[in-house]
Amino acid sequence: MSVGAFEVVGTPHPDRESRVAALREMGFGWADLENDPYWIDQLVVMNEAVYAELAQASERLWRIFDKAARFVTGKRDLYGMIGIPEVLWKSLDTIALEPEGLISRYARFDWAVSASGDIKLLELNADTPTGYAEASVATPWMCGQYGIRTVNGPMAERVREAWAAWRPDAAACVGYGSHREDTGTVDLLIRHSGQGVRGVDCLDLWIDNGILRDKEGREIRRLFALYPKEWMAVDDGGDALAYAIETERLRLFNSPHAVILQSKGLQALIWGLHELQLVFSPEESETIERYMLPTYTKAVFDGSFVSKSMFGREGGSVVLYDEDGRLELKDEDGYDTSRLFPTVYQKRAELARIQLAAGEFHLLTGLFVLNGVPCGLLGRAGGPITGNASHFVAIGVK
Repeated sequence: MSVGAFEVVGTPHPDRESRVAALREMGFGWADLENDPYWIDQLVVMNEAVYAELAQASERLWRIFDKAARFVTGKRDLYGMIGIPEVLWKSLDTIALEPEGLISRYARFDWAVSASGDIKLLELNADTPTGYAEASVATPWMCGQYGIRTVNGPMAERVREAWAAWRPDAAACVGYGSHREDTGTVDLLIRHSGQGVRGVDCLDLWIDNGILRDKEGREIRRLFALYPKEWMAVDDGGDALAYAIETERLRLFNSPHAVILQSKGLQALIWGLHELQLVFSPEESETIERYMLPTYTKAVFDGSFVSKSMFGREGGSVVLYDEDGRLELKDEDGYDTSRLFPTVYQKRAELARIQLAAGEFHLLTGLFVLNGVPCGLLGRAGGPITGNASHFVAIGVK
């Protein structure tokens, strides 16, 4: 079934159980969640020309976001404007920035790609993106079955490069060992890193005079954590963790400055600087105009728009407004972080609709940026708001 930029191939296999088991062996162990099918057993194929443009747009915007983050660093008025919690400000001021293009080595752009191939950036998750297992192992497996090219092959190698630079003592998530998706993601990253890193639960860690220790009391000096840094402003122990980071008793990966890239407020700042013809070159402004959506800290739109928290995740806090500015749809499943962090308002972009065996879905296109290189497609099929109830669908290129 062709929809211009995308085509859907294949039909779900009658023996889903054996295929779910095969995926589990590869490291993707949540193809079914609570007996609900999270993974869709069909393949979406992206037009090769559309992918080439998407990859180029990602490369260019990655440099633009990096430049913007460096512009923000050290300016506390801008920290406040883009919603960075004060608990992180000292770390951002004192810790050295990572090399150009490597403030975050583990990130994912989320794109709205229309049926006709129009490309617009929705947001950048530059701190704790999910979907790594889906993209790195399940997607190549699916593409191989249909003889379709995958662009996700280099993902493991890019992770290996990043972790070779990081050299973490441990890798953590909340609920390690019990939360299936986060634990599986951490374990697969460890496997792909090629390093003997132990997995730990964030809730078992504690701070001793600025030193991070695990539940056995062992010191951790370098930690990879699937833990959103903005939550240090909310969680018990956030101040102590910030102190460990700012005194450099602890190195956290991604670096603290990844929280600047993570903030959707940075998109509003980039758009504002672009409109004022500041900071960016004419070529960079052309890229911003072409691939980013007008984004502001106030609702100033005549037509349809979206509001969302500067640190919302998995669709939480997203509200869609129609052409008359009236509320059309609000995410009710994800956690609404707009009560904790400021809001941005962004011009609305429509997602392509694809017809799958289970019905019609909106398609969100993710593209991972690992160790500074765009290298892995991730498909999410859901409603107009891509939230917790959406499905994973593999994307290949032809």
